[in-house]
Amino acid sequence: MTASDSSDRNPAFRFEYEPATINFGAGCVDGLAAELEAQGLERALVVCGSTVGSTPDVIDPVRTGLGDRLAGVFDETTSKKRLATAIDGRERLRMDDADVLVSLGGGSSLDVAKVISVLAASDRTAREAAAEFAETGTITVPEAGLVPIVAVPTTLAGADLSTVAGVTASPESGLVDEELGGGISDPGLMPAAAFYDPELVATTPESVLAGSAMNGFDKGIETLYASNSTPVTDATARHGLEKLEDGLRAFGDGDRDVETFETILEGIVLVQYGISRPGETTLSIVHAFGHGLTRTGDVQQGAAHGIVVPHVLEYLFGTKGVDARSGTLANALGVGEAADHGAAVVKAVTEIRDGLGLPSRLRDVDGPEPDEFTAVAEAILNDAFMANAPSGLDPSVAVIERVLEQAW
Repeated sequence: MTASDSSDRNPAFRFEYEPATINFGAGCVDGLAAELEAQGLERALVVCGSTVGSTPDVIDPVRTGLGDRLAGVFDETTSKKRLATAIDGRERLRMDDADVLVSLGGGSSLDVAKVISVLAASDRTAREAAAEFAETGTITVPEAGLVPIVAVPTTLAGADLSTVAGVTASPESGLVDEELGGGISDPGLMPAAAFYDPELVATTPESVLAGSAMNGFDKGIETLYASNSTPVTDATARHGLEKLEDGLRAFGDGDRDVETFETILEGIVLVQYGISRPGETTLSIVHAFGHGLTRTGDVQQGAAHGIVVPHVLEYLFGTKGVDARSGTLANALGVGEAADHGAAVVKAVTEIRDGLGLPSRLRDVDGPEPDEFTAVAEAILNDAFMANAPSGLDPSVAVIERVLEQAW
């Protein structure tokens, strides 16, 4: 850490964190039944999307790993993370008499599993839950009765060691009058266990992996400069970025062996470790940009991150009085010897983005047009993650619009 990175940082901190039990390595899903037994869980409902549920290379190892503890497969999740899907999942949970949810796939399936868990912990009807969601943008998490979740990720976004979940609702469900988005948050939503199996991740289409990897990579970047970072998250994020720098560059060069996926997954586990804690997270301005762009357009969040992150970093490094920790980031990304740490970090991040084959301009994706940038900038500034922006940053709508224009 350079002196300039640490001179204005408050050394006091409080770190409260109860992560999932982590199972890591090729073939580790073979141990699913043993993990459930260790945690006193008997019957698992697998929650996934239809593609995952019908892909033997993905679903079969999980079925085998669960053995006679498999109660059923609910393969109806989508990227929309619909409340109606979670309501259907709750009914399936009850029909199959399951006592644990195994989320298999990307972050959307994990989010739906968390909503199923919340709904199953009370006797609220579907309409009562939808009415609360329409009014408040969230669903109250009961103090007891949450159904445990075991996460088996097949993407690289890094949502697995998390206590939050996104959820949406649409008029087509018959439960709400307009399209709605929101989320739930509670320490009880941290998965009981997570299985990181590089052989399963390797089955995911490369385009999906690339976008999710950028999302996970940005978690490490953001954690280092977040205003509420701690020495614990500094250590895990920095080492995680070192792993990701190696693994993602190898992936960009065409390496698809198990060792490459192991390196990437090690990085993902490390950068997400400790970033989602009771009442706070280290996600920051890049994720706020991602939310603003994806809420008003159909651009995928990982692609949105890849497009804007070099420009956001340039903005942070170029703003006087802002502690964006360019030296720490430069060391993590292997460019600590550069004379200009900020420029070297932007170059390294851009190279990794380009190696993943992600778009580099907003005009090349199905996102907002320039005449919508004011509204997008307002959404970004109002995003909860902006509270974790680097110390000293005081952005305005006009400044955020300029960053969007540079990304256009």
